[in-house]
Amino acid sequence: MFGLGGVYVEVMKDITFRAYPLSHQETLRMIGQIRSYPLLLGVRGEKRKDIDATADTILKVGAILQKCPDITDIEINPLVVYSQGDGVRAVDVRILLSKPQEAAE
Repeated sequence: MFGLGGVYVEVMKDITFRAYPLSHQETLRMIGQIRSYPLLLGVRGEKRKDIDATADTILKVGAILQKCPDITDIEINPLVVYSQGDGVRAVDVRILLSKPQEAAE
């Protein structure tokens, strides 16, 4: 799932979904499908945001989920996206694990 968060997700329901695995190109298309995408391109004198780093982060989270079957959910909120070329930073991350299976007796 990808969205800009806050009112964009909660009120406007401006989100998009894909199933992993994804290519980098498909991830970029997913990001471009939100209605608020023009904000990432830069508005009112702001620079374009680092959309490639955002896509890379989505792909890395997918790879973690694929390699760690005990993880049921990962939420990054917020993921601060800096100007193009400056990357991203996860400010808060929540990882949920499945309950351990009881040992067979």
